[in-house]
Amino acid sequence: MKIAAQVAGKPVSVKQIDEREAALRAGNRASALPRPGTSEGRQLRRWLTQLVVAERVIDDEAAAHGLSERGVPTLDEVLPDTAARLDIGSVAAAVLGTPRARAVFADVTAAVDVSDAEVAAYHTRNPLRFADAQPGPHGWRTRPVAPSLDQVHDRIVAHLRAAARRQAFRQWLDARCAALVELAPGYEHPGDPRQPDNTHKH
Repeated sequence: MKIAAQVAGKPVSVKQIDEREAALRAGNRASALPRPGTSEGRQLRRWLTQLVVAERVIDDEAAAHGLSERGVPTLDEVLPDTAARLDIGSVAAAVLGTPRARAVFADVTAAVDVSDAEVAAYHTRNPLRFADAQPGPHGWRTRPVAPSLDQVHDRIVAHLRAAARRQAFRQWLDARCAALVELAPGYEHPGDPRQPDNTHKH
């Protein structure tokens, strides 16, 4: 059996990556995917490997802590918009599509919170972030008026806490993968500067 990676000493076969790629290429977005065998095609396989090993890490964590999928946050609650998905990274965003991963997310980030000082500082930097434009004459809207901190305190807390939880989860997942995952040659991280298909330059 050819091995693409190991997670805590357990193999991830090349066949599993082949199957994930085949499923992706059989989907309705196949035309947007790079051709197999090209540099971009190999990078896609590396990304799929990252996804598979991250899923394995999540599964192991959920099993080790006996986490239930009942009552977990929805995907829209965890990743409400494109900015949130970009912020957390493509692998973590893809992993969070499953209830099991969101159960781990809830467990890992349960203690994350924000301070009153952080809330006040955010409001000072972004006074119009949660301002509502008022309707004006003839269907136009008037210039928004900055709300007081008291008026938007809870909305800022929810916004900052959600961002902090996403950051904490991504850092946790990165750390667990770094500790548990060993990648075979040809299946390195897509951003690894040592692999020949990494074309990202500064």
